[in-house]
Amino acid sequence: MFSLTDKKMDFDISKFYFNTSGLFEGVSKEHFGMLKSAMRRVEKKKGEIIFKKGSYSKGIYILRKGKVKVYHEDGKVQILYIFKKGEFFGYKPLLCNEPNPVTAEVLEDAVITFIPKTPFLEILQLSPQLSNRLLFNLSHEFTVWVNTAAAFAQQSVKERFALILLILNEKYKKAGDKKPVELNLSREDLAGYVGTAVETLVRILREFKEKGFLEVKGRKIKIIDTASLTELTKWY
Repeated sequence: MFSLTDKKMDFDISKFYFNTSGLFEGVSKEHFGMLKSAMRRVEKKKGEIIFKKGSYSKGIYILRKGKVKVYHEDGKVQILYIFKKGEFFGYKPLLCNEPNPVTAEVLEDAVITFIPKTPFLEILQLSPQLSNRLLFNLSHEFTVWVNTAAAFAQQSVKERFALILLILNEKYKKAGDKKPVELNLSREDLAGYVGTAVETLVRILREFKEKGFLEVKGRKIKIIDTASLTELTKWY
């Protein structure tokens, strides 16, 4: 029989966020040079829409600076993921030539590398290394979606919020830096990510603050006690 302590040790937060670095790993110099010549630098301001649900993908986006959220809206906004520097998106509907299932919006002023559809697909045909990397990432992202959906289906709002905080903590912590991660997200975006009303989110946020899990100053949230948040998720 496993003890609660043993189960906690098995908790793996990496199951809930993408690891999409290394897209061009192993790509030949020739093919990477072709990709590089097709790349465009795009700057987007907070609140700008990159693409809308139902539109067809114009290319692939690599986030160089800032934050981008993807969400769908059916009466209320449900944020599905928040991308950080180095992550890429927009390629899945491009590969299957289907409409975007989500809307992508800039959360924080962003710099994006954009590769248009035609040259990207042409180089994809030429480079087995790029094809393999995309296949790997598709498989990985599918696993993340399944893990997150399974967790959310079994958890209370409070537990989901704890899990989201742990995901964001892992995504935005700096390697080797032991300082607490500070998040700067609106209550509306956090509620949309957790899948609850803003009022409920604020109430739980106050509770977490009172218990010492977090420090809160304005819209900024500093994650202090990841161990207690991990225990609260009940996802072992």
